Amino acid sequence: MSSHLLLRPLRHHDSTLLTQSTTISSGPSQASRREKYRADQNQVTIGMLPDDVLVEIFFFYVDVWATGSTKWHTLIHVCQRWRHVVFAYPHHLNLRLVYTGTRPISEMLDVWPVLPVAIIQQLAYTFSKPSLDRTWGNIATALESEHRTRICEINLNPIPTPHWERFAAAMQKPFPELTFLYIWREKNNVTFLPDPFLGGSAPLLQVLWLGNCAFPGLPKLRLSSNHFVALFLWDIPHSGYLSPTALCTVLSVMSRLETLYVGFQSPLSRPDPASRPPPLLTRSVLPALTKIVFRGVHEYLEDLLAHIEAPSLNRLEITFFMNFDFVVPQLHQLISRAESFKTFEKAFVYTSHHAIRFVIFRETPQFPSLSLEIKCTQLDRQLSSLAQVCSSSLHLLSTLVQLDVVDPVPPNPQSYWTDGVETTQWMELLQPFTAVKDLRLDNQVGLHVCCALEALAKERVTEVLPALQNIFLGDLQSWISVPKSIERFTAARQLSGRPVAVYPWIYREIYERVLLAFSQD
Repeated sequence: MSSHLLLRPLRHHDSTLLTQSTTISSGPSQASRREKYRADQNQVTIGMLPDDVLVEIFFFYVDVWATGSTKWHTLIHVCQRWRHVVFAYPHHLNLRLVYTGTRPISEMLDVWPVLPVAIIQQLAYTFSKPSLDRTWGNIATALESEHRTRICEINLNPIPTPHWERFAAAMQKPFPELTFLYIWREKNNVTFLPDPFLGGSAPLLQVLWLGNCAFPGLPKLRLSSNHFVALFLWDIPHSGYLSPTALCTVLSVMSRLETLYVGFQSPLSRPDPASRPPPLLTRSVLPALTKIVFRGVHEYLEDLLAHIEAPSLNRLEITFFMNFDFVVPQLHQLISRAESFKTFEKAFVYTSHHAIRFVIFRETPQFPSLSLEIKCTQLDRQLSSLAQVCSSSLHLLSTLVQLDVVDPVPPNPQSYWTDGVETTQWMELLQPFTAVKDLRLDNQVGLHVCCALEALAKERVTEVLPALQNIFLGDLQSWISVPKSIERFTAARQLSGRPVAVYPWIYREIYERVLLAFSQD
């Protein structure tokens, strides 16, 4: 390749862009030489750049514009110099060889320099059974071989039942270069990760994600607090129950932990009331922790939060299994101590036939948000449970100025609605929203909220939602005009000196996108 390759603004940051323009040789005339001299004063060619500058350009291309573990292959096919520079800085460019098990690992390694290896297989079920068995056999062989000392990533989902035993045995050895481990077991198959898992030590591990796996030996696994940033323990089977105390022992050494996921399959996984410890005066501070996702019983979360502090927390997603007595003071303290949860303006309640979900968010670059879901199939219990949690632990409700009550798509079945039963529960749920000015009601759930508001048309008309100014009605089925229940409510508010206006809700698609983002996260 010509050493006069021009370095143009990297709008697309692609090596093809860098190679598409060259300087055209000029004739020997004096005017041409002067013109070339002036041009050279304003142009820098790729050939002039030192290796360290090239490396930074390559890093930006690989890390930002060409994300993917094999995208760096494009660079080494441009020219010999680029190939030399890329292989001279493998760690800076995070070079990895990706192994998927389609052939023996030795055949792949023989044609490449010595680089870290990532074993990734997540689509094996699209293969025929012979291909599937061959693929997982090759992966197991790679884990058992001397090449395991080069493995930096293991990403396997799901691991088929016939191959689990061999895989688990191979993972009892040390993997000194392993930084990322993602294991997801097939559903309906409860299995235990044996000791000593990873040889009992994972000195460079940064991310550990275990799905549908029982791992009672986790507290004994020596993890480096200098590297560990994310812990995902999801779909934990009841037979693999990990106590809050044991989990806190693990978390106490993770000073750089940023993300924590803990999710149980069943509400049976709950701490023994007789052995639940009292809250500690001294907690483990996790200064880098910004996100907690939890699914389980509220007693477990309370015991966990009694042992930790997360001052930098800006995203909290909780799913509780149904209970009749939600007492969550530790959750209240966690939220009150987090600076990013001090003020919110918008929230929505999302009802469905299997759960009710309450989400608060703020549209900022960091996107702080709080999501609380309660698993339950009966509307009256959904409302009373959410009202109980909100009134006792979410003090930040008093800062909200907009509340959306949203139906799912497709809508709930008719059997979900119990006429007249949930009016009191709606009032209890809306009671803490003392600053809400805009109430947005959608579809069938909006009709039921309107009926509940009608009950306030007399002496309690300003007791609930005292700051309310506007009601926005969505695409409510069979609504041709403003419902009579809303007319009576607005008339009573007019007489009280706190009028409320009613408008059509024409911006629902914005909130549908927000709802969809939360439901898929």
